[in-house]
Amino acid sequence: MNLRFILFPKWLRRRWSVATFSLCLILVLLLGGGNSVLFAFADESRISNSVESVSLTKNARRTRLANGLTILTKEVHTAPIVTVQVWYKVGSRNEAPGVNGIAHQLEHMLFKGTKDRPIQFGRLFSALGSDSNAFTSYDMTAYFGTVERNKLKALMEIEADRMKNSVIDDKKLESEKRVVISELQGYENGPGYRLSRAVKRDAFPNHPYGLTVGGTKADVEKFTPEQVKSYYNRFYSPDNATLVIVGDFETEATLKAAKDIFGKIPKHQSSTSEKLGNTIPKLETTIKPPLEGKVKPPIVLKEPGSAALLEAVYPAPDVNNPDVPALDVMNYILTEGRNSRLYEPLIESGLASGIDGGVANLISGGWAEFSATATPGKKLPDIDGAILQTIETLQTKGVTLEEVNRAKAQLTASAILGNRDINSQAQQLGNDQTVTGDYQFTDKYLAGVQKVTPADVKRVANKYLKPSLRTVGYFEPTQISGKPGSQATNSSQTSESFNAGPPVDPAEVAKYLPKIDSETVSSTQSLPQTFELKNGLKVLLLKDTSTPTVSLSGYIQAGTEFDAAEKSGLASLTADNLTNGTKTRDALTIAKILADRGAQLGASANREGVSIGGRALARDLPILVDVLADLTQNAIFPTQELELSRQRALTSLKLELDNPGRVGRRTFQQQVYPKNHPFYNFPTEASLKAISREDLVNFYQQHYAPNNMTLAIAGDFSPKQVRSLLESKFGSWKKTTQTSSSTLPEVKLPAKTVRLNPTLPGKTQSISILGYQGISRRDPQFYPALVMNDMLGGSTLSSRLGSEIRDRLGLTYGIYSVFATGRYPGPFFIQMQTAPEDAQKAVDSTINVLKQIRSQGFSVEEINAAKSSLASSYNVEIADPDALISTILSNQVYGLSKEEIRDFSRKIQEVTPEQVNQATKDLLHPDNLVIVTVGPPLS
Repeated sequence: MNLRFILFPKWLRRRWSVATFSLCLILVLLLGGGNSVLFAFADESRISNSVESVSLTKNARRTRLANGLTILTKEVHTAPIVTVQVWYKVGSRNEAPGVNGIAHQLEHMLFKGTKDRPIQFGRLFSALGSDSNAFTSYDMTAYFGTVERNKLKALMEIEADRMKNSVIDDKKLESEKRVVISELQGYENGPGYRLSRAVKRDAFPNHPYGLTVGGTKADVEKFTPEQVKSYYNRFYSPDNATLVIVGDFETEATLKAAKDIFGKIPKHQSSTSEKLGNTIPKLETTIKPPLEGKVKPPIVLKEPGSAALLEAVYPAPDVNNPDVPALDVMNYILTEGRNSRLYEPLIESGLASGIDGGVANLISGGWAEFSATATPGKKLPDIDGAILQTIETLQTKGVTLEEVNRAKAQLTASAILGNRDINSQAQQLGNDQTVTGDYQFTDKYLAGVQKVTPADVKRVANKYLKPSLRTVGYFEPTQISGKPGSQATNSSQTSESFNAGPPVDPAEVAKYLPKIDSETVSSTQSLPQTFELKNGLKVLLLKDTSTPTVSLSGYIQAGTEFDAAEKSGLASLTADNLTNGTKTRDALTIAKILADRGAQLGASANREGVSIGGRALARDLPILVDVLADLTQNAIFPTQELELSRQRALTSLKLELDNPGRVGRRTFQQQVYPKNHPFYNFPTEASLKAISREDLVNFYQQHYAPNNMTLAIAGDFSPKQVRSLLESKFGSWKKTTQTSSSTLPEVKLPAKTVRLNPTLPGKTQSISILGYQGISRRDPQFYPALVMNDMLGGSTLSSRLGSEIRDRLGLTYGIYSVFATGRYPGPFFIQMQTAPEDAQKAVDSTINVLKQIRSQGFSVEEINAAKSSLASSYNVEIADPDALISTILSNQVYGLSKEEIRDFSRKIQEVTPEQVNQATKDLLHPDNLVIVTVGPPLS
């Protein structure tokens, strides 16, 4: 549970680019469909009408307390959980050089304890089973947690406590400054971050939006407790905050509780705290576009890296400007998907391997942004020229009604699909209220999108995308080999001896927990309807009418386990090329049909299979299924498209080999697993170039078969009709008689600890990974191992490792441990990010924690607390529709019963202390570790 900058769903991010610094897993948008779908739902008109009339703020209510606190409530009774969020109208917009990053530093400090609760708040959240986190952005700082409904008041009491009583002293601040600097230096590892920072600084030199959200190392190092406390007193006031509560509660009773808890907090008195404000240099409060005239030359960064990057920024209006909907439609037409204006001149031409764009509209202004990654050997000025020419063509010739309608469909569907879980719904309400002052803004925005015309798009393109207004930056790598530095073992390096601090006493945590309502939260999770087609395709259906949407999650046993070493990357290239054409549809046709409906469908290969993910409005499920059926049965892998895909894969490989985390995992697995094990293999330049079209066709014919596939669908549909649809679309697919299975070699523990240190020039942080092979999902010790791992490193803010390495020693921004279980035993590993000079101390301290746990075990109280936390957090997790359907699918793939979705929490609670401590002895091997640390060369 790391503190981080948040990245909202794409449709929301494009309006209020909350931050650009989060890591996220992005589905490859692979699939589209044809126009000849013959199947329709009997109740499609009901679903269609519900989509057209949907209101994302329906049932939401705003209340304002006497102290100025705004409260937004929205009852959602789909699961017995509730989310509580507190949004403060303060971010990097309220900073200046010298105090850049103070809002982010303060966010970190609010987890360090209060006068009445002098304890790491992450431990309190863990004890509640809360999915809790926080983020800082340009215009706001927000704290959020999701819990079972009987813990609602407890969560409110914790948030109210830190709104008023947080302790900021020298010791805590110095420790947390090291953590923040580690976080910031981690971002410095990414060339894209460094380029974006340079471009924004140049585009907005006199506005705080030109500052980085997280701040700078130089400023953070100088923060004093007095500065941070002054900032806290000035901005953390109820009249500058919005409390958002969404979920399974009764409004009147909850409002009464909120008034009792928050109503007694006094609002800020201006006479007490203008001290900090008087020390901040005055910057512009509104973005002013530069005077029209000469076009600025590109900013050029020549630094270590692996791929050439481009970023261009144009000033844009604030969020309440009436041009915002048209700007978003324009952006979708230019950048969204295969049918976008920039795809052909950049991607299809082979100039670039990736293109993206967005419009950020914030309180004081915003920007339109375009970014691209060059294909190896291609020049950034050529890419820049193609972008400018495409924009100029749009400005002079305009856009078609078809393009505008497609963008409207994408924006509308993305908004609805991004609002299905209660956390997302609360984020939308909190963001709207904080940034625009109107919690119903999104409904009005979507209505505005529907009114956009082709003339509006042409007008805003001419108004805002003038060449004289833009700032463009080029990142030109000075190290372009795409290979990490040589590996060196440091077995001769001495290890320091660090004593691990005492474990956290669960009784100490319980002492500071607010009272939890005595209600026992119980709900019976609906079980999926399961059946198998005659050709062996396994199906799980779960009806959910809470929103007019559907989620699809699929699995095909066609993963990288079947890659030969000399053709490593074959499974991934096959999955990546599914959408490049079928027997009856070309790539553009495939992409167009999904885009016209705002539907999403993606596939990617991993170590044990191909994962398929799709989301759509419920009325479009027949199209989603039709396209998936076509791609799994009729893909033809055109040669030209394969070559472009290969180039993108080679670019991705270069980027991967410049990423410390990815290099670390590759090095780690190739040390843990023998060369004849499929988990050893990773794509190389040679293996990707060796793959032929014939290889893809043969792989597809051998492994893509109905008896190798499992499909799970959840949402607003009739199971009977969907079964008929699936039989119609997949029933004639012939099963394979070839066996898709692997015989894996034995994997042994290292005889002694092995240390490897690949080097990557130009990096500012190191990534360390420690571990060995772990267990499979069906291992008898799976549940005890899960409880043990939760205490060891399941959460950075509440685990033994987090308490020691992050909180006590201040050596890392984040540390976690995981058993990567699956059909086969995956690795057990611990991963952390540190300053290069701290890596050895952090690794040795981690080993000492492992030794302490292995020799002393865990107490009964600690184990019981972990079981309670895991069971509660599981119930919170599966309330998310996408997480629910993914879990249902995984259970099927792993050979578990469909009742596992109900039984998981009970099985966790039944784990005994004896089983946990036995698993600790059986599964923790501190003297037999593979340790990989990747970072810059140490002088």
